Amino acid sequence: MGLVLGGALSVQFGSAIAALLFPRSGVAGAVTLRLTVAAVLLLAVCRPRLRGHGRSDWAAVGAFGVALAGMNSLFYQAIERVPLGPAVTLEVLGPLALSVITTHRTASWCCALLALAGVALLGRGGFDRLDPVGTGLALAAGVMWAGYIVFSARVGRRFPGADGLALAMAAAALLTLPPGLAESGTALLDPTVLALGGAVAVLSSVAPYTMELLALRRLPTATFAVLTSLGPAIAALAGWLVLRQRLSAGEVLAIGLVIAASVGAVRINAAAAPRPGRR
Repeated sequence: MGLVLGGALSVQFGSAIAALLFPRSGVAGAVTLRLTVAAVLLLAVCRPRLRGHGRSDWAAVGAFGVALAGMNSLFYQAIERVPLGPAVTLEVLGPLALSVITTHRTASWCCALLALAGVALLGRGGFDRLDPVGTGLALAAGVMWAGYIVFSARVGRRFPGADGLALAMAAAALLTLPPGLAESGTALLDPTVLALGGAVAVLSSVAPYTMELLALRRLPTATFAVLTSLGPAIAALAGWLVLRQRLSAGEVLAIGLVIAASVGAVRINAAAAPRPGRR
């Protein structure tokens, strides 16, 4: 649980910094910087072994890479058009839907619905002013986020350490490199842009994805998906601290609902998990 929460804090504050990068690099350029720097760092640290893996292993890595590229590209396009808090509120509907689909306990369904109510309340104050294209992009990013959770778990089981993540990140970087270079060109080589891009890569990709990959080896997918519903609450905090976006009383109440739902889901799944000596 600590790995998931630490990753959520890292990625949302990284997104806030990325929003500051857009005027210098463009949206596609920011995505390219984030994924390319992250891929280089992960490949250098992990040095993944390329031999000894079957076709299904590489298919999982490829699908994971597509999910990473799509999730990041769609989300960054969304937060260019809508505020960070509402964008994450819409995006988190993907993992919530995954949680409802994969769980088999009535109490877990109730927790997911409570989290959904909190998400709806958190975005209520901003939905009336949202750009329709940005809304659609955020929802599409949520679909890719659900795919990321599924394929991250599969890759984590097939590859040791963070090797699978490093390979998938490299695939995602290659997918986003052409549009990033076409939009930004030599602006990506500016020292300030590179420094901000490196910070975004570490905060939004290297640290959180590594934490989540390790967490998914220990947590059920449904529990992980509900825990990610904390994203809007953390995004609202990041928006307040970094982007000077204020929190209303309704948003504070929504944060409480989402946290209560997440804690409830964790307790329910922990109680149902097998214990030593029990089958």
